[in-house]
Amino acid sequence: MRIGEIQSFLEYYERIRKRTLAVAARIPPDRLEWTYQAHKFTLGDILRHLAATERYMFVENVCGRSSSYPGHGRELADGHEAVFRFLTDTHHQSVALLKTLTPEDLQKKCTTPGGVAITAWKWLRAMVEHEAHHRGQIYLYLSMLGIATPPLYGLTSEEVRERSEP
Repeated sequence: MRIGEIQSFLEYYERIRKRTLAVAARIPPDRLEWTYQAHKFTLGDILRHLAATERYMFVENVCGRSSSYPGHGRELADGHEAVFRFLTDTHHQSVALLKTLTPEDLQKKCTTPGGVAITAWKWLRAMVEHEAHHRGQIYLYLSMLGIATPPLYGLTSEEVRERSEP
């Protein structure tokens, strides 16, 4: 996927975020800080991480600035409502900043926190991959807890199989 102008990317990215929010909405408030093993991301950590990397790393970088990633700890947002508000608020800030990018801006090089120069539109593509990765973690965590999750594209694998030709 090549990103030549920001509006079509933002329309696509909103669909990505909608799928992430659909599965995140299944996280029970009493399981927000659950993890499968000590010193691993909790569900809340994953959501705070998605919010903070989008706004303070990916978007800062494509806007020509250094990363200001604050981490993913509870000091950023503590509690179910606060975490979802943080996720929503930072996303709105990110979108507002991204809307200012011109096609020329998307072709410029930006520098990742690792010091790698990358074309801005490619860094935005990496942001989508990053979100998909962490959405997968949320699906897995919820599965480990025995919590039903929404199908990613409207059908479960069993439903696809039922509707497929032998």
